[in-house]
Amino acid sequence: MDRPNQLIGVIDVPGKARDDLAEAIARDGLAVYATGHADDLPAGTALVVAHVRAVPRDDWEGLQRRHPTLVVSDTREDDDLLRAVDVGLVDYIIDPLRHGHLLRRMIGKAIELSRLEEERKADRERLGQLNTHLEELNESLETHLALLRLDQQAGGQIQRKLLPTRPQTVGGVSCDYWLAPSLYLSGDFLDFQPFDDRYLLFYFADVSGHGASSAFVTVLLKYLSNRWQAEWDGKHPEALGPRWLGELNRELMETGIGKHATLFVGVIDLERRYLHYSLGAQLPMPLLVADGEVMTLPGVGMPVGLFPGAEYPSFGCELPENFRLWLCSDGILECLPGDTLDKRLKELEQRVNDSKSLDDLRESLCLGDLPDDDEAVVEDGPGHEKLPDDLTIMMLSGFGNVDS
Repeated sequence: MDRPNQLIGVIDVPGKARDDLAEAIARDGLAVYATGHADDLPAGTALVVAHVRAVPRDDWEGLQRRHPTLVVSDTREDDDLLRAVDVGLVDYIIDPLRHGHLLRRMIGKAIELSRLEEERKADRERLGQLNTHLEELNESLETHLALLRLDQQAGGQIQRKLLPTRPQTVGGVSCDYWLAPSLYLSGDFLDFQPFDDRYLLFYFADVSGHGASSAFVTVLLKYLSNRWQAEWDGKHPEALGPRWLGELNRELMETGIGKHATLFVGVIDLERRYLHYSLGAQLPMPLLVADGEVMTLPGVGMPVGLFPGAEYPSFGCELPENFRLWLCSDGILECLPGDTLDKRLKELEQRVNDSKSLDDLRESLCLGDLPDDDEAVVEDGPGHEKLPDDLTIMMLSGFGNVDS
């Protein structure tokens, strides 16, 4: 505290007693202004030392509101002293000239307390302003979140419109699927459509991450798959998957968006009952169920969108008379028991072997209570609190399993 800058007002009747009181206060270098009336005090008075004989008893309350005030008196029995104390003045001292050192200490303490009170008041005002600002920001944030939610819901609706009709049967092969985004938009995507009377084309994709950025990649997948299908001449079906994955890998690398995907691309030859396929690091691997046995489709392939110049081999297998081909995104692993990946994959094999339909597998994973309707799935998102990630299951069945 810089005491010379502190102006102390002394209110007392004119005379030697007032002069002595002012001199006692000024000994520590404090500036003192002595007056007989409170109205004469100059602006900037830091504290008032008022003698009870100089202030009418009805004026104490008004004085206390304007300035921190110390009351001095020659005797403790003065009724006006009690009145001054009752209105809440800072403190009082009896016989101040005898206790000058104590008076100056009390003045210093009172000034410091007044300063702290002013700071607390300023802090409260700043806090009130901050709270008002935070309330405005929160209201703005809630408005933006509501708009974002509407945008996400609209995006989810559009994304699901790009998915194939479910269920559907083409050339003796049925396709059904269930896609549950952990948010409104999904990084999982799939397609199933006939090329002509002989070939069926399908793919199953899981884009890294989830949400809007991953969903944009699924739209790119849809666009590119349609373009490449239109360019295919229907010859060498074994080459379609490798070509598609290779070109998709190049497209994703060139976008520079930092997204990659795992994919399974399949071409079913309905005449030969044969599956041509290529893999882009699909996990879990596709499972083929026939005659009560489960087989993991063999093959390897690099993730799509990570390694420039990656090549993707072609694989193939005969399709039995009665088969079920299961494809699942890696979100399904979170729904399976087991403390290792191998144990969860073995559990998945057992469950798909025991499941005759998509609903059977969902029930076995305790997912039967989640929405099955496309609109409900979108509107409930993000409502799949059970799902830590997007989860998609796709099942193709034929030829004798069409009606099963």
